[in-house]
Amino acid sequence: MTQLTFPEGFLWGTATASYQIEGAADEDGRGPSIWDTFSQTPGKTWRGQTGRVACDHYHRTEEDVALMASLGLDTYRFSVAWPRIQPDGTGPVNPAGIDYYDRLVDLLVEAGIKPMPTLYHWDLPQSFEDRGGWPERETAERFGDYAAIVADRLADRVHTWWTLNEPWCSAFLGYGDGHHAPGRTEPVAALKAAHHLNLAHGLATQALRAAGAERVSIALNPTQPRGDEEAVRIVDTLANRVFFDPILKGEYPAELFERTAVHTDWSFVQDGDLEQINQRIDLLGVNYYNPAWFRYNPDAPESQVQPGSAGVEGYRPEELPVTDMGWPIEPTGLTDLLVRIHKDYGVPTMVTENGAAYPTGPGEDGEVDDVERVDYLRSHIAAVHDAIEEGADVRGYTAWSLMDNFEWAFGYDKRFGIVHVDYATQKRTLKSSAKFYAKVIADHGVER
Repeated sequence: MTQLTFPEGFLWGTATASYQIEGAADEDGRGPSIWDTFSQTPGKTWRGQTGRVACDHYHRTEEDVALMASLGLDTYRFSVAWPRIQPDGTGPVNPAGIDYYDRLVDLLVEAGIKPMPTLYHWDLPQSFEDRGGWPERETAERFGDYAAIVADRLADRVHTWWTLNEPWCSAFLGYGDGHHAPGRTEPVAALKAAHHLNLAHGLATQALRAAGAERVSIALNPTQPRGDEEAVRIVDTLANRVFFDPILKGEYPAELFERTAVHTDWSFVQDGDLEQINQRIDLLGVNYYNPAWFRYNPDAPESQVQPGSAGVEGYRPEELPVTDMGWPIEPTGLTDLLVRIHKDYGVPTMVTENGAAYPTGPGEDGEVDDVERVDYLRSHIAAVHDAIEEGADVRGYTAWSLMDNFEWAFGYDKRFGIVHVDYATQKRTLKSSAKFYAKVIADHGVER
């Protein structure tokens, strides 16, 4: 095997999200989020499960930070729950909420781990959804206010800020096909939400800079499309460039307007919005799990999840192995994606999520030997190295996820963690993948 060594300063970390791990849903003044409402609605999640307790991280923060330190993590990407900071989404700050994240950041710094907060990982205060949610401009404007509040308290100790996580999911899974909270199926609302999420990013970036933030970014989940040229171009426009181009170039692609004209004339894009969105960012976060395959078929109907996709149909090569999510495994997709972003947009990147779901639990000896996840991580970390060798400026890698957690609509059925969580006892157990990852960090590289 060959040892692949990463550049000096390359960061190794893990990532989580507030609603997936924190629990304490009704404690210390936290208000309800759209995921509280959605997960408590019959039929929306696996077996009706919710994140009310999750991994009880809110009460086990010191234990979990010590666990991170034992792995040798350079950095930790967590998300701040907007309903903990402003239970109603606006108005006065909840002292207990901001104090919690203040303490978390202190614990991370004391452990030698660079804190990287994400301001929004899908848990919108329910009060905003009651007034229309992300399709409404007010939500973006108030997000800028919220960003200023959090930055005012934490900016002096934070390494890198992430404004939003995967706005594609918030817009198109939340308002397009309804698979995610708030569960709406309205194509026009999905397109409005996409624009207002872009605007929210721009306003938050300005607020963070004003508060002294050194590094600001956004974590996207771009599709790496495979297939015939026409289908790939359409999918890239609708799923990727709807975020890439306004954020990095200050414009929307003309084809986006053309393909979605049956739904909207985009008159909700106001004068000055693109200038607000096109703020300098220090790097682009890339969440990658698998590529996707498409072919052009003029008779294919529009997908409910993606407005404008008429004529495109997806398929999956049967020969590829899949994870427990049914997602095909192809590490070269990550290399191609990182190199494409470098060539087309010239922005440094960081892999902000990458991992795999497998059901492996403790054996008779209590060990969790998740060899499939080890293989997945090894091959994808090597794929990042390949991208660097091809010229991409990649600054770090954060594995998804630190621990098993509430996997959104899949409840607790899918396990992505490198740390096993017994949900009945909340016992944490390092999996083989955690031990493997600790060695990667110690070696600052991986064998292939």
